[in-house]
Amino acid sequence: MRIGIFFGGQSREREVSFAGGRTVYDNLNKQLFEPVPIFVDSLGNFILLEWQYLYKGTIRDFYPPISYQLQANQKQKFQIYVESLLSLETAQLEAIMREVGRPIYPHEFATLFDMAFLCLHGSYGEDGNIQGLLEWYNIPYTGAGILPSAIGIDKHVQTQWLPNNGFLRPKSRILDKKTWLLTNNKKELFEDIKQEIGLPLVVKSPKQGSSIGISIVKEDNWHTFKQAVHKSFFVQEITPQFWRNLSSIDKENFINQFTDIREGLGFPVYVSEYDQVIYTPEKLWEFLDKIFKEVSFKSSVHLLAENTEEVVLIEQWIEGKEFSCIVIEDFEGKPFALPPTEIRKFQDVFDYRSKYLPGTSRKVTPIELPIEQIEQIRQECCRLFQAIFAQVYARIDGFITQEGKIYLNDPNTTSGMLPSSFFFHQAAEIGLNPSQFLTYVLYTSLVARLREGKKVQTLQNKLSLLAQKIENLQQEVKSKIRVAVIMGGYSTERHISMESGRNVFEKLASSNKYAPFPVFLSREVFAPESTPFELYLLPINMMLKDNADDIREKILAFEQYKNSATGKYMQQIRQEAQPITQYFAGQSINEPQKISLKDLKNLADVVFIALHGRPGEDGELQSLLDSYQIPYNGSSAQTSKITINKFETNEILAKHGLKVAQHMMVYQHDLENRFDALIEELEMRFSYPCIAKPVDEGCSSAVKKIKSRGELIAYAKIMFRNSPEIPLKEAQALKLKPNEEFPMKNAFLIETLIEKGEAVHFLEITGGLLTHYTPQGIEYEIFEPSEALALGEVLSLEEKFLAGEGQNITPAVYSSDATENERISQIVKKELLKVAKILNIEGYARIDAFVKIYADKRVEVYIIEVNSLPGMTPATCIFHQAAINHYKPYHFIDKILEYALQKAKQKVSSY
Repeated sequence: MRIGIFFGGQSREREVSFAGGRTVYDNLNKQLFEPVPIFVDSLGNFILLEWQYLYKGTIRDFYPPISYQLQANQKQKFQIYVESLLSLETAQLEAIMREVGRPIYPHEFATLFDMAFLCLHGSYGEDGNIQGLLEWYNIPYTGAGILPSAIGIDKHVQTQWLPNNGFLRPKSRILDKKTWLLTNNKKELFEDIKQEIGLPLVVKSPKQGSSIGISIVKEDNWHTFKQAVHKSFFVQEITPQFWRNLSSIDKENFINQFTDIREGLGFPVYVSEYDQVIYTPEKLWEFLDKIFKEVSFKSSVHLLAENTEEVVLIEQWIEGKEFSCIVIEDFEGKPFALPPTEIRKFQDVFDYRSKYLPGTSRKVTPIELPIEQIEQIRQECCRLFQAIFAQVYARIDGFITQEGKIYLNDPNTTSGMLPSSFFFHQAAEIGLNPSQFLTYVLYTSLVARLREGKKVQTLQNKLSLLAQKIENLQQEVKSKIRVAVIMGGYSTERHISMESGRNVFEKLASSNKYAPFPVFLSREVFAPESTPFELYLLPINMMLKDNADDIREKILAFEQYKNSATGKYMQQIRQEAQPITQYFAGQSINEPQKISLKDLKNLADVVFIALHGRPGEDGELQSLLDSYQIPYNGSSAQTSKITINKFETNEILAKHGLKVAQHMMVYQHDLENRFDALIEELEMRFSYPCIAKPVDEGCSSAVKKIKSRGELIAYAKIMFRNSPEIPLKEAQALKLKPNEEFPMKNAFLIETLIEKGEAVHFLEITGGLLTHYTPQGIEYEIFEPSEALALGEVLSLEEKFLAGEGQNITPAVYSSDATENERISQIVKKELLKVAKILNIEGYARIDAFVKIYADKRVEVYIIEVNSLPGMTPATCIFHQAAINHYKPYHFIDKILEYALQKAKQKVSSY
């Protein structure tokens, strides 16, 4: 069955939708479905997307194409969405679409796919618009129909609909935009709202999702309230003092944030005082510079987004536990609530970063409450599901107070579908992996469309064929290659490791070649280095827990949990869901099982190590697997031991004539014994700013730009601390993010900061590679590197691995001249090839570097580091690079595993 996956869209949630569409594309069971990517751009055009663009980090990385980005932004400071090019002719806009795929029209849908899988969020996607269009053209689609979608998107409508159906609602008030903008008594309005609702209060954009346009006003502060209302209306006031006080870098950061439609207004933007529309970031910068240039100019300007809200919803703050619950339909069409998840935030608002970056919030399933209250939440969510006439599935959010009152506040008829989303997280609690849950959604959606009485015979034929194929699947598992995907660990990148491991598992689980199973590597994070690790077979629900720490905690407490009231209740829920689970998943393990390496040899034909940092990239695990003759991905133990050590890697590469940063080790005992002398030595050898980093951790862990002696001392004190707690004074000096982790080591590395200098072009790149066995020996396939754009001082974990966060240009653009660009590209790839050969890299790897290009056409490549087990999260740019060489993520992973198996055969034959 051909499944048209609709993703992207016109709303502010288009990046979540884009990443979710990729997840669905990759996880659809390829034995049942053929995925067809239908990208909806932010102007509402439908594009049959060339598959390689699915694996870009963000929409702006490929659409509009880089050539059009350069036309709109001559300085290439900012990435834009296609609506910044609205001034172009229709023919030019069509040309843009044709660079990434083929424009298609609704009357063509039936020739391209048999059913639509909807991953669109917010306006035009979750509000009944796309559902109505598909119904007009007789295309069956996933999820709810028109009416429930229209109710579910509109928080304003819900303020009346929910109370009318017997649901509790907080005090609320509607504020319309005209009243807000025209009134001269805004402070009086605030006083009136406080009197009516009280503090704290929540200010919401009624038709947005993913916590966009939401603020909490806790204190009696007029300016905070005004900012919150502006945020919800997507209005931004710029004062002369604010703009004039910004440095050039600050202005760039401000415009970057402004362009980000999740937090900023985006483009085009309307300047109300000047009755002017601005389409691009650079034009906005020029405009603000121009009007605020005159010192005598003292008026503020108000910028208004094109996609805005006509009313803002102001609600009473509910004090209680926040939860989210997925409700699905059983085989009889009755609602069945999956175990609700408690959301534990590290900040007031559960925003995009908190939702989708592992480790930045906690998702606790089931919510920690008495069983009676959990059951009450589930029943209320089922009741709301029926009250809005939902179908197939819905995600329902809410709060429960200390008194046990339940407030449901947001029925989402299309849930986020990133790997860490509630959608998959809760389905795993009844034993469905992502691929199986997507099959359930498609099957149940066909049943839902059948109930509507349109094209009944056609839909019945589709359903019967799908049911027959599902029933045949269970017999085919035995012939597949068994892959143990090892994830977790105890480094500062253990949460990213879970994302990588889950992604690899999910890609393999939807294939017809491999039978993967998740294995968790566990050890206390700050335990002594000699402490051995343990391996556990994971049930699916544990693999999809929020992060590595949550999984370890659940494993250690499992026996106690299993016999607790909550454990027994969860078993009851799984039993109730057994008909669904049995049909779509067959048999699966329900509890963690500790295993040895000897057990692993009997269970797996090959291992995929999805660990980052230590262990994983340091050769320790590879040595153990070698001793049991278990094939594994990546480089040998010897190479891994070298590449994890950034100092040793630098030394080896420098001896072979490659350019690296000047570097020096700083040891704890040296600093303690000769503090002043060592600091002076460092300052003589390395001028500020310089780079400090752990010598043997993952790629972005604790890498900091050091700008002063105070920051250097703060870095040393944090690195050399005696307990896991990070001292507050030093954390503030380094501007560590809330909840940011920092390793404890007895040494770290100092490097010179590589800067542009006299070069005419300077960029940071990251280049992937793949190796192949040939009769002549190992052959290296060097991918086109990506340019990585750091928004901060150094490239962060979020920018490298979180969908929608990083900005990567793949392939990297070295020159606007095509011939010169190709010349430089070949030089860079040649240098990366040298690195791979010198270090005996095998399987695959990622090499990070800086590139300097001079006026006389000289090219210098400075190697930063080598990752022998690079991140394999859905958004990481190694997949973008592999796509250029015609590898889909699954095929890339397949090649890595094929090399591991061939390598093992070579060893056996050599014996």
